[in-house]
Amino acid sequence: VFVKCHFDYNPYNDNLIPCKEAGLKFSKGEILQIVNREDPNWWQASHVKEGGSAGLIPSQFLEEKRKAFVRRDWDNSGPFCGTISSKKKKKMMYLTTRNAEFDRHEIQIYEEVAKMPPFQRKTLVLIGAQGVGRRSLKNRFIVLNPTRFGTTVPFTSRKPREDEKDGQAYKFVSRSEMEADIKAGKYLEHGEYEGNLYGTKIDSILEVVQTGRTCILDVNPQALKVLRTSEFMPYVVFIAAPELETLRAMHKAVVDAGITTKLLTDSDLKKTVDESARIQRAYNHYFDLIIVNDNLDKAFEKLQTAIEKLRMEPQWVPISWVY
Repeated sequence: VFVKCHFDYNPYNDNLIPCKEAGLKFSKGEILQIVNREDPNWWQASHVKEGGSAGLIPSQFLEEKRKAFVRRDWDNSGPFCGTISSKKKKKMMYLTTRNAEFDRHEIQIYEEVAKMPPFQRKTLVLIGAQGVGRRSLKNRFIVLNPTRFGTTVPFTSRKPREDEKDGQAYKFVSRSEMEADIKAGKYLEHGEYEGNLYGTKIDSILEVVQTGRTCILDVNPQALKVLRTSEFMPYVVFIAAPELETLRAMHKAVVDAGITTKLLTDSDLKKTVDESARIQRAYNHYFDLIIVNDNLDKAFEKLQTAIEKLRMEPQWVPISWVY
């Protein structure tokens, strides 16, 4: 049995282990081979990458019990991204199909994984706070390599404007049709903005995948519960906000260059940094890669390198994707 660890462990900091010298130190994200699970509290495991002899690690049961006593600092941290609000506009909250109430209390300890030969992931999912550059990264990938990458066209119940064509920026449908499809669970996420419905249809993701391309999605983190299956085989990348000073300088640069006319206050920028930290704490166990976007070109290069690596090297994926 092989597992991916979702926490750091050092036996020398563990007061419960019967023998600290016999313990096996590991870091979050490492792959371990479990060689013995007979004891309910202490398993024997070895490092897959480094090899070496087996050592003791806390069992799933013991670690769950231990972590259950630690109160999550994000339990009452307020809403996550996906909320747009202003004095004039109606508040909108995207809800994930089949999972409107995200289980924020689940405890991730070990995840059983299997080794697969190199392959192209069906979806590339970019997670992050509003304003961290997810859309810019997504668009750059698609423009540079449209035969390998694609994305979905969102659906909306609003009427098209004169210069809009159906299927380009949006797919226009009636409100009644959209409401019926939402009720039938056909949307990954949906919401209402200024009296109109907007959403991402699950079938539209599969349509891109069926053309042999990787579908790039910049969705709310709640959607990961639906996407992290063999049907979508996502590579999940968290685009983290840089420190406030860096974000301030980046925003000034795009305003000075005339790329945007939207001026953000220090309060807006701080919200982005805080929201980014909250998302990372709550959904960290879903992320395959974390990139701090303090420079868009460098962030793109890092993401591109990681995607190419998937096509060249074997991958450890959740066991449910294979069996």
